[in-house]
Amino acid sequence: MGLGAVHDLASQPDVAEVTVADVDGAKARAIASRVKHGKVTAVEADISDARAAVKLMRGHASAISCVNYWHNEKLARAAIEAGTNFCDLGGNNDVVDAELALDADARKAGVNVIPDCGLAPGMVAVLAAHGAARFKNLDEIHIRVGGLPQNPKPPLDYQLVFSVEGLINEYIEPARVIRGGKITTVESMTEIETLEFPAPFGMMEAFQTSGGTSTLPETFLGKIKELDYKTIRFRGHCEKFKTMIDLGLCSSDAIDVDGVRVKPRRVLGDLLVRNLPADEPDVVLVRVEFKGDGKTLTYDIIDRQDETTGLSAMMRTTAFPASIVALMMARGQTTPKGALPQERCVPPELFMTELAKRNIDVRQHWS
Repeated sequence: MGLGAVHDLASQPDVAEVTVADVDGAKARAIASRVKHGKVTAVEADISDARAAVKLMRGHASAISCVNYWHNEKLARAAIEAGTNFCDLGGNNDVVDAELALDADARKAGVNVIPDCGLAPGMVAVLAAHGAARFKNLDEIHIRVGGLPQNPKPPLDYQLVFSVEGLINEYIEPARVIRGGKITTVESMTEIETLEFPAPFGMMEAFQTSGGTSTLPETFLGKIKELDYKTIRFRGHCEKFKTMIDLGLCSSDAIDVDGVRVKPRRVLGDLLVRNLPADEPDVVLVRVEFKGDGKTLTYDIIDRQDETTGLSAMMRTTAFPASIVALMMARGQTTPKGALPQERCVPPELFMTELAKRNIDVRQHWS
């Protein structure tokens, strides 16, 4: 995701400099070398060091966190101290709440802190805001998203397209939804439904997962009756993974194995990394459906790996939305300042225009 963000930022004519930082300096240098822009500087930095993070961000108009979600609150605080706008790829509701609690500090510093700016949570929140504005009386919003291999292989018909820790979190934490006009939670990996996409995909499945609605339940509370988010997978995936969850393989509680304390989740995560493909051609499927005024509006995205740049569909649809938000903050296009959900401060029409510039095609259909 860092590679995708650097590639997009360095491609913008009004961007003068881009710094890419990693605890492994060789990885940062590899990205700078691959992007091949004189604008990009590689830095070795340990962002768990708060003072180092402030020093790193100072002088930059915007910063994007593409690291694991548990660093994001500390990084948001560092950005505020550095006077730098900040966004991240999010993925954990508690961390997002902690970031949004920094609103007064961010406003005082004259910056934005905008969490959850990837794909889902992320881009879909702005799509939701864009579509909702087209209704006089909106009743329902249903969001469906999946990052998938173009050539699925057993046993899970899935490949790792982002952090394995983030994947497990989505599958085991409760999902926040609006039901009957009220915010509630439902168990993840439940309520399986089928939905159809054009060939070669055909019938897919979608099921409840955590994190995808992010701040949308609060934003739309009192305005609509139903809102939910489900993850799209090839059929049969949910049942197989749910079996592993039910067996305790996603538990973080250590168990004794031959005298050694072992956390099943760490073992499963390592096995997934070892055994699932991670770099084969991928596709991202998105469907956002709005119901109201006696009509239905559907937004569909089918985005495939870019063979020219080598950027995966997941990089394009996760990193590009984050870089768009970072650019908007740097350009002064987000209003107002403070720590805010993107659906409340990112101009939806401008965001859609920026997606189109990057050939992320949002097909719209009324019925």
